[in-house]
Amino acid sequence: MAAGPPPPLEPSPLPTFTEEGFADKFLRKTRENPLVPLGCLCTISVLVYGIICFKKGNTRRSQLMMRARVIAQGCTFAALLGGMAATAFKSR
Repeated sequence: MAAGPPPPLEPSPLPTFTEEGFADKFLRKTRENPLVPLGCLCTISVLVYGIICFKKGNTRRSQLMMRARVIAQGCTFAALLGGMAATAFKSR
């Protein structure tokens, strides 16, 4: 069995990526997983309303809003993990 010379090593060309601005990337990521930005907006709105209630002296409502904020953050985190898992399974 005669072994010939090894084939020449030619490096594969590097992949080229198009420049993607912040707005383009934000829109693409929002289309991929729309629940994360929605959860962020919900969390921020509940937080702001809770702070307003706190400043007005409505402590009962303020405590309720802070608990709702924690729940909204948990839902946002779950949406983030779900989106990551869906992307990982889709790439397989």
